[in-house]
Amino acid sequence: GRTKEELLARLEELKIDFKRHDHPVVLTVEDQAKHVGNFGGALTKNLLLKDKKHRLYIVSALADTKVDMKILSQRLGLGKGGVRMAPEENLRQVLQVPLGCVTPFALFNESASAVSLLLDQGLKSKQSCYFHPLTNDVTIALSSSNLDKFLLSIGKQPAYVDLEASPVVGKDNPPDLADLVPSGAFCSSEESVENPTPKDAPQVNVPKEKTCLPEVKAKPKVQNKGAESSESKVLTNNGPNVEIFASDVLEVIFPLFLSEVIQ
Repeated sequence: GRTKEELLARLEELKIDFKRHDHPVVLTVEDQAKHVGNFGGALTKNLLLKDKKHRLYIVSALADTKVDMKILSQRLGLGKGGVRMAPEENLRQVLQVPLGCVTPFALFNESASAVSLLLDQGLKSKQSCYFHPLTNDVTIALSSSNLDKFLLSIGKQPAYVDLEASPVVGKDNPPDLADLVPSGAFCSSEESVENPTPKDAPQVNVPKEKTCLPEVKAKPKVQNKGAESSESKVLTNNGPNVEIFASDVLEVIFPLFLSEVIQ
């Protein structure tokens, strides 16, 4: 990854006004405050989050801004699973920074180009804000407008949001932050509301000993097209044990169908 010196040189090259404060290594906002808390800048907290499709998000906010993961997940339109704290390996492999060094400046590394950045709109109200420049033995203070200048220089459009807002998300109110979900990152297709049961399809097949209908056993993959088609195939067969077979299949399918659609 790129170094602190390279980053600071880039800021100077862009004629970005910032102040540098050297201090011992710190891992928390509280520790950082002991060294720079009296210099007038705003302390920030920076979170690296991950969704179930392995897409990454940096949330940079004022230290006292409340960030509700569940609400944020809904606003991003992520559905069940949502976002959670990313593991340390993502810091090292994608952001290429050590623990405690997640900040918007980590996007300076090309390996982090697909990471989404959500900035607290509260940062705009402060004359200067504190961030680590790729290492946590230095803090730099700069305004949000100067941070924007840096982000634009690396091709990132700054996105400021009200992280404490809790807008209703529903059929008539689409997720207001959906545009900030990364595109081009790894995307899994294991989940789909339109096809609620593909990953559970093997469980839908009733054990063979429960039926003597050879035509049903010859079509075990029908369930992959969805729960409804499975039911229709079962109910159109005539012969012994049809009612028992249909009941067995419905007992398996219905909870799976509901669990996928409701959540």
